[in-house]
Amino acid sequence: MTVEVSDVPGAKRYEARLDGEVAGVAEYIRTTELVAFVHTEVSPEYEGRGVGAALVRASLDEARAANLRVLATCPFYAGWIARHPDYQDLLYQSRSRVSD
Repeated sequence: MTVEVSDVPGAKRYEARLDGEVAGVAEYIRTTELVAFVHTEVSPEYEGRGVGAALVRASLDEARAANLRVLATCPFYAGWIARHPDYQDLLYQSRSRVSD
């Protein structure tokens, strides 16, 4: 089975579908420079089929293509990116200022 992932901007989420059924979602908040992935959920009947990984990979590939930085507040995203070094360059790095 192939997982089909699409962005649904009106719902502020990516949807993963198997055989036309929504199998999982990744909710986000997007600005002109950043996309924050805040919640990912895979329906129990689809767990273990690569749905979550397909959501992350497709959404991060789109973020890269749009030159967006990524804030992985969702633990699933953070863990996935930690295990895939080729996506770590997308992570948003906050800049802190040092006062004199």
